[in-house]
Amino acid sequence: MTSRTFDELMTEVMASADTFGHRQHVHLTWLAVRRTGMPAAVALVAEGIRRTARYAGAPQKYHVTMSRAWVELVAHHTAEHPTPDFTTFADRNPELLDKRLLSRFYRSTTLAGAAARTGWVEPDLAPFPWTVRF
Repeated sequence: MTSRTFDELMTEVMASADTFGHRQHVHLTWLAVRRTGMPAAVALVAEGIRRTARYAGAPQKYHVTMSRAWVELVAHHTAEHPTPDFTTFADRNPELLDKRLLSRFYRSTTLAGAAARTGWVEPDLAPFPWTVRF
C-alpha cells in the first residue's frame, strides 16, 4: 500500500470531521481494513500514522503495539459485524469508541514500556477474542 492510499483514506475521514480524534482513528482503520484486509491494514495504518507523527514533529507519539492492536480489534469487529457504513459500524460496536479499550488486554505498564512502543507486544492481561495471528 502506498502513502497515497493512506492520504485518500484520511481525506475521506476528515471530510466530515474538524479534528482527528479517536473516532476518526477508528473510522480510518475501519476503511483500511475493509479496503485492504487486516494484514495490509496493519502496515498501511502503521506507516501512515508514523509518517503523520513525523510530519507533526512528534515521532515519539507513534506506538507500534497500540497501532496494531487497534487494527486487529477493528478488523475482528468488522468481520463479525459487517456493515455498509461507519456510523452503523460504530453504533453496533460502541466499545471501539472507548480509548481505554486496550486496558482490558494490556497492563498500563506494558503499554508504557519501550518494547510496546517500538515493537509488537502480545496482550498480557487477556487474549484478544480471536486466535488467528499473523
